[in-house]
Amino acid sequence: MRGHLLRIFGLGFGLAVVIGGVVGSGIMRNPSVVASGFPNPALILLVWLGGGLFVMIDAMPTVELGAAIPLAGGPYSIISRAIGPRSGFLIGWADWCQLAVSTGFITVAFGEYVHRLSLLPGLTTGDIAIGLVAACGVVNWIGARTGGNSQNIGTLLKGLGLVVLVAALFFAPASSAVVTGPPPPAFSWVAAAVALRAIYGAYVGWQAAIYFSEEVETPERNVARATFTGIALIAALYVLVNAAVLHVLPLGVLTHSTLAAADAARIVLGPGSGTIVTALAILCVATLANIQIMELTRTTYAMARQGALPPRLASVSASGTPRAALMVGLVAAIAIIAAADRMHGQLYEILLDLYAPFIMLIFLALSFAAIRLRRTEPDLRRPWKMPLFPLPALVSMTINAALLVLFLVSDWKTGIWSALLLAMALPLYGLGRRRLPEA
Repeated sequence: MRGHLLRIFGLGFGLAVVIGGVVGSGIMRNPSVVASGFPNPALILLVWLGGGLFVMIDAMPTVELGAAIPLAGGPYSIISRAIGPRSGFLIGWADWCQLAVSTGFITVAFGEYVHRLSLLPGLTTGDIAIGLVAACGVVNWIGARTGGNSQNIGTLLKGLGLVVLVAALFFAPASSAVVTGPPPPAFSWVAAAVALRAIYGAYVGWQAAIYFSEEVETPERNVARATFTGIALIAALYVLVNAAVLHVLPLGVLTHSTLAAADAARIVLGPGSGTIVTALAILCVATLANIQIMELTRTTYAMARQGALPPRLASVSASGTPRAALMVGLVAAIAIIAAADRMHGQLYEILLDLYAPFIMLIFLALSFAAIRLRRTEPDLRRPWKMPLFPLPALVSMTINAALLVLFLVSDWKTGIWSALLLAMALPLYGLGRRRLPEA
């Protein structure tokens, strides 16, 4: 029996996947990059807040589409409906690649954090990463509800941990918060551009709710609620973390810190705080890995259901998990980790550079799709409509197109390889086109 996905998730799960899909190593590592680009405390907080406001605008076309087309698989299902199956497959392939590679990268970071606590010294970071992937696989194999509950709990603990850390930094005794350091660097446009890209990267993942539109109760309302509330909470958390770090670290020290939250905590809580911050980082990465695997599974399932992949991958267990699709994603992530481990991490640097422009391409396609669908299907029920149409979609398209061009210009050789990787979708589409509807 093929089975079907279960509509069992509520608004709490939607918030968990949005927040859990965004908050990770970015907020732990990027404050120093942003401070170097905007060496003024007020500007630092303003640009982090501005990043959240831009993401709100960037999300509007996607949320309109996700509420109107509540199908599993996120960008793939939406683009297939709005533009056509060929374009849908191209975007689905780009999304599948970026999810598989980033899952591998995220789980290896988990292994590195585990080693920082001097745990499992007999295993490589790759071995630990594979263990995390397998553990997430077991949790999700049991059932959709188990996978969803684990995400809810992990995200809640992660959020509480960051709030406690912020409070500890803010309420530090004045004597422990006095630190001397070098003067901050002078403003430069190059550093500012790098800082803006770091902020963009720290917010990536806000679109998580649309992958589960078919499993969320009343998606016509909860997709929008989860996405926009989640972004607002993330922006508030990011501003608070940066304000707390600035409360402890002078600007000149912050710009030279590779892990600002840990350095600030060490001053306030003492040398043992490194264990606390590392444990929090482990929790952040683990929840992020789980949501990545859940999204990868839904993308594989959606592509198989539409005939773009073997139909067997569209089977769903009675507990609501597309188990065959889950296994494909797990095997892909483990293969990437094993290959990177064998090459001592070099493969990661190559793959991360290759897929980097894919996320910009996906958001660009989603914004274009929102405009196109307004023209081709004007009578489609849209429970949530973007205000000031088409301005939000045009702003999103402009920014993502500019970022994509900037990437290609700054690293054109990698851009060529990225284009070749994306072009692999064409023969794959040809192999499965007999199962696809005509465009």
